[in-house]
Amino acid sequence: MTEDFKPKTVLLASTIIATMAFSSAAFAEKLVLYTSQPDADAAATVAAFEAQNPDADVEVFRSGTSDLLSKLAAEFAAGSPQPDVLLIADAVSMEGLKADDRLMAYADANTEGFDPNAIDPDKFYFGSKLITTGIAYNTGASEQPEHWSDLTGDAYKNLVVMPSPLYSGAAAFLLSTFAEREDLGWQYFEDMQANGLSAVRGNGSVLKSVATGENAYGILVDFLAMNAIKDGSPIKFVFPEEGVTAVTEPVAIMATASNVEGAKKFVDFILSDEGQKLALSQGYLPAKASVGTPDWMPEGVEVKVMDANVGEIVTKIDDNKKRFSTLFGG
Repeated sequence: MTEDFKPKTVLLASTIIATMAFSSAAFAEKLVLYTSQPDADAAATVAAFEAQNPDADVEVFRSGTSDLLSKLAAEFAAGSPQPDVLLIADAVSMEGLKADDRLMAYADANTEGFDPNAIDPDKFYFGSKLITTGIAYNTGASEQPEHWSDLTGDAYKNLVVMPSPLYSGAAAFLLSTFAEREDLGWQYFEDMQANGLSAVRGNGSVLKSVATGENAYGILVDFLAMNAIKDGSPIKFVFPEEGVTAVTEPVAIMATASNVEGAKKFVDFILSDEGQKLALSQGYLPAKASVGTPDWMPEGVEVKVMDANVGEIVTKIDDNKKRFSTLFGG
């Protein structure tokens, strides 16, 4: 009887240990992602990643970049940052986190073929796409702008809307890039304020305002405008001749990540051809040129991206936001 009992005991113990090991492995695969992607894009990105990594279990917190950074700041203050990996709007926000030692370098990330302007040279963060900001206008508008300076003219008075830099990472990047340029500078925003520029919470609100004709002109990210045009929205989009600003929606691993290996797999996916093709299918311009261009990009159009010193911008962006808030309210 004793002999019969022992093998069953060993078998039961082995089963318990195996179950515990499986549960532990499953728990280790949980990945916490903080992202500012639109809901549909975030869901598609996570679904594609999980399809490629069947053992992964991604927990997502999604909000605007500014809200995410506020949430992170509170978590840092409490000593309990939650995310393993970030996928947010702009390199300026990532540069700030990098300066505060909040990010982990990933030296082995494969960035071959990527636009060098999209990749942190120290490999703390990696741009996933190029999201430019230009001028959208309603097809019923009387003027067809070609330059940023056109928007300060009398014909555009009280007819222009832009996303507030206090909420939009792309708008904050545009603000700080323009502020450093001799041909634009703060004078541009002062002239725009005098000309009745309205600042609203986000790019989606700008698109709606221009499409409905509430405002004839808007400062807007390219993919929202172009996809709306494809869907029949009565707007047009211009890449001004002086150039456009571009945010790169970078991905990064947190220095405090609990699931480092899972975070690396997520970065690998975003940088892979499959991940870049997903960005392309969502209507974005991928950071890896060989993957292709979105179908909304007019043939023969060359997009001139303005030079921007991200390291310089990050030291001034908070002051720029405060100055903008004083000028426009909010």
